[in-house]
Amino acid sequence: MSVVAAIAYRDGLRSRELSLDEPEGLMPRPGEFVWIGLVEPGKAELETLQKVFGLHPLAVEDALHARQMPKVDLYGEALFVVAKTAQLVEGRIEYGETDIFVGPRHLITVRHGSARAHTELREHLEATPRLLAHGGDYVLHAVLDFIVDGYLPIVDAIDDELAEMERRALDAFLSRYEVTRIFALRRELMRFRKLLGPMEQVASELEHHDMPCIDAEVKPYFRDVKDHIARTASLVEGLRDVLTSVFEVSSLLEQQRQGVITRQLAAWAAMLAVPTAIAGIYGMNFEHMPELRWTFGYPVALGVIIGVCLLLYWRFKRAKWL
Repeated sequence: MSVVAAIAYRDGLRSRELSLDEPEGLMPRPGEFVWIGLVEPGKAELETLQKVFGLHPLAVEDALHARQMPKVDLYGEALFVVAKTAQLVEGRIEYGETDIFVGPRHLITVRHGSARAHTELREHLEATPRLLAHGGDYVLHAVLDFIVDGYLPIVDAIDDELAEMERRALDAFLSRYEVTRIFALRRELMRFRKLLGPMEQVASELEHHDMPCIDAEVKPYFRDVKDHIARTASLVEGLRDVLTSVFEVSSLLEQQRQGVITRQLAAWAAMLAVPTAIAGIYGMNFEHMPELRWTFGYPVALGVIIGVCLLLYWRFKRAKWL
């Protein structure tokens, strides 16, 4: 059974527990509000809820297949809201979907691919019956806020990883894996950013448009959800800038280190060129060379070699090539 919880509330307090095995008992009694939570439901379970609560067939089909982008659909006096969940798994952002049916006296959540259960959220709301007594519109806000709050740990984890990568980039060359990871994170953040736009639009529609089941006094709560999404989007943009800076800093430092090595090699090559040139001249086997019979020729040649090499070493050292 995919039903996590099915509970009727009266004045924000638990009234009775419900079961899909007894469809006739699912309908809210006078003064009650019903909240049903499902995870990966089957077709039969959604059809049961469709018959009891009059859910629209298109919304039921969307909730069954879970392939929608965030949106708000209006079906008569009921709402169908699609929200995207996200979680970081082994360095990758994995996405799920939560579909929410909102009626005058019922709210049904259908979770797909989300590891974060609504149990803690339900307990928190039950601890504040005054707010829970608002009914489906406030619970809808709480569910959306719960989903959006799950985005921040992703941003924090990637931020910590980038900070560590930035520190290593200043100390040594980035490895091939780290460079590959930078581009993988960039793709992940771009995809994540594309998700935040529709989610912000959902919160904006619930705040500004006249919707059934949404009281005017609850609308400001959706503004708070929209602000959270906007803040997350801003943090994601900041992470993308950090990714770019880490890669650029790594490239600049690598070019700088290569330049230092090139200058050092050039300096040593210049110093080696002096003895090579002198030795090359005296290595030519000509008979008539004036210095061949000079008594001090050998020590003078060595002295010239050593002197010129020391002079070059001093000049390169002063120029910070060595």
